Amino acid sequence: MNRNANEQKPINESPCQTYRLAIEFIGKRWTGIIIYQLLEGPKRYHELLHTIDGISDRLLSERLKDLELEGLLRKRVIEEAPKKVEYELTPPGYEFIEVIKAIMNWAEKKEEYLKGGK
Repeated sequence: MNRNANEQKPINESPCQTYRLAIEFIGKRWTGIIIYQLLEGPKRYHELLHTIDGISDRLLSERLKDLELEGLLRKRVIEEAPKKVEYELTPPGYEFIEVIKAIMNWAEKKEEYLKGGK
């Protein structure tokens, strides 16, 4: 995961630290739903803003920058009048589909258990 300039990665970072950093990153509010929305393909900023109910303009901008810094999406400027910007997942970003499927599967099983199922 990306770190501040002051935060150096230890030479032998433990799996627990790697896991913690990954969970903290994907656990940031709105990060997962942004990735989920981009799994359908590239989207413009305002498409994301209007599709993700409740996200603020500032937070969407912040999360998109975070995802770009982490190499999970790329920002593409389309030079025409007026200028357009599109966001699309990179190959590592598209790999999140497996993470999302696993989380959804877990959530469905948990709900079934809570309802008295097996």
